[in-house]
Amino acid sequence: MKEQEGVIKYQLHHTQQPISHLLSLTEINAWRTIAVRLGLIGQIPERYDNIGFGNISQRLAPDSSQFVISGTQTGHIEQLNPEHYCLIVKADPHQNRLESCGLCKPSSESLTHASIYAQDMSIQTVIHAHSPEIWKHTGSLGLPHTKADVPYGTVEMAAAVEHLFQSGKLMQTSLFTMLGHEDGVVAFGKNMREAAWELIKYLSLAIGVEQQGINR
Repeated sequence: MKEQEGVIKYQLHHTQQPISHLLSLTEINAWRTIAVRLGLIGQIPERYDNIGFGNISQRLAPDSSQFVISGTQTGHIEQLNPEHYCLIVKADPHQNRLESCGLCKPSSESLTHASIYAQDMSIQTVIHAHSPEIWKHTGSLGLPHTKADVPYGTVEMAAAVEHLFQSGKLMQTSLFTMLGHEDGVVAFGKNMREAAWELIKYLSLAIGVEQQGINR
């Protein structure tokens, strides 16, 4: 049976309180809107049983382990407001636990974001998108990936992400696919633009592969 999209699997302790005073959300929101318009984040009736998909996050500060992430099931909203983001106060991917605060609960992929941030303090932003084109051409594009038997939002996924970093496979690219999560693609970078451009670059390469196949 196909796994349902958007289900929170980690143990969550969430405090309901505003976070809009903590940082400006202008840049993260602008890039998220671009991703929505490209179909990389959103909610589309004919995909995933009309459940929202994709999320975006940003470190609270360059040397902080805390990060702001878009809330669960906000994919249908093109332009988010501050109440649609929440702060991950503390994360323990290996224990499957998160502490958060905000006016909404964090995305179901927050544990994966936390695992990525833990690998390298220079990483300041993470985008989890859904791209059938990139995902389908993981092999032909030579992309790093987590295995098909690793489900999203789990301790196993956090460990798989850690292994990818340790293996050196993410030295040449800051993007990987999640073969156990339909169409799941994750990009990261030292800033929002770097992560977004990596995602857009591989989307263009994947579309190029598809067009070559059609024109043969």
